[in-house]
Amino acid sequence: MTGAAPRRPLAVLVFSQVLSGAGLAAGITVGALLAEDMLGSTGLAGVPSALFTAGAAVGAAGIGRLSQRRGRRAGLVLGYGAGVLGSLGVVAAAALGSVLLLFPSLLVYGAGTATNLMARYAGAELAPPERRGRAVSTVLCATTLGAVAGPNLVTATGDLALAWGVPRLAGPFLLAAAAFGAAAVVLAGLLRPEPLPQPAAPAASAVGPDAPPDDRAAAPSALGPTGGPRRGLLAGTAVMLLTQLVMIALMTMTPVHLRAHGHDAQAAGLVIALHVGAMFLPSPLTGRWVDRVGPRRVAAASGVTLLAAGLLAMLAPPHSVAGLAVALVLLGLGWNFGLISGTAWVTEALPPARRATSQGLVDVGIALAGATGGMASGPVLAAGGFPVLALVCGVLAAVVVPVAALGARGSGGAR
Repeated sequence: MTGAAPRRPLAVLVFSQVLSGAGLAAGITVGALLAEDMLGSTGLAGVPSALFTAGAAVGAAGIGRLSQRRGRRAGLVLGYGAGVLGSLGVVAAAALGSVLLLFPSLLVYGAGTATNLMARYAGAELAPPERRGRAVSTVLCATTLGAVAGPNLVTATGDLALAWGVPRLAGPFLLAAAAFGAAAVVLAGLLRPEPLPQPAAPAASAVGPDAPPDDRAAAPSALGPTGGPRRGLLAGTAVMLLTQLVMIALMTMTPVHLRAHGHDAQAAGLVIALHVGAMFLPSPLTGRWVDRVGPRRVAAASGVTLLAAGLLAMLAPPHSVAGLAVALVLLGLGWNFGLISGTAWVTEALPPARRATSQGLVDVGIALAGATGGMASGPVLAAGGFPVLALVCGVLAAVVVPVAALGARGSGGAR
């Protein structure tokens, strides 16, 4: 689409993100604590994060393919429907004390989290290239209201769960089921027109001399090993992979670390709420920054910010909720920089005829990076403690800076 982003479909996306944000926060806040209780092992507390991010990988691929064939609306509605089923499955697993039911339910729940992030691509498609960063950031920022409210409802949803005869830590997943379901209904009924209409001709015929400018710029010959679009695609993807791995690893183990030092679930919920707020709330400013200076510089800032988060988390005293909260705010901010800059970089490099499928594959990689971070975080915490985990995350985050610099070479949109 060209010109200013249509207000109605963008407003529908924003409203659905507000709803689904609460569902996204459930697994972040209590997933590790629920697993620790059900599995009886701190070393396995990262399993839920790994499972629902692995589920997000499968969901991202499926949503991307369906979106390319049937449009964004169909893909997003299906993804949120899977999130509803997964959330209810987690509640049932907690009620029955069934680990065998918990694991597949977390995988299906992950599809809902993948859908929440993939909605940013729909926002990008509703705006012209020069406003793409702002459109992505508008959709992401909308997640803030639900995502920040969700962790702070741990006590209320826990009380509701107990009243229904379900373990307290399953309460946020009841909220997730309702939130994902509401988002699916809103998108199915109101998202018009379709952000990504099905192309009239196959992708192979869209790169000839009569192809639209966007398609010619990203033709296969331009996506070779040394092509600018190819370099931007690889750099944007790598930035998002690294920031996701670091963010998931450190975030997942923070509630476990807090509880191990005498803090209750409400304190963990507050820290995670601040973290999630930093993940999404600065998005409008980040989007404008990307549009003004280009994704390369914002991506480099992401690496520096995440490094600072890791070092501060390593040095923060275990009894200091404030110190960990500041570290987690920086962690969320660095992730925000990386996701928005990486999304703009990747979207710019892909032609519309295969954009949704390729974006789905990119998000598969992001989900697998998150799964790796979640799975590895528990053993690292058990073996070396939280400071070691934070230091490892900081060092990995620093790699984003040279990746962004290398990706800028020959990439016209990098700046």
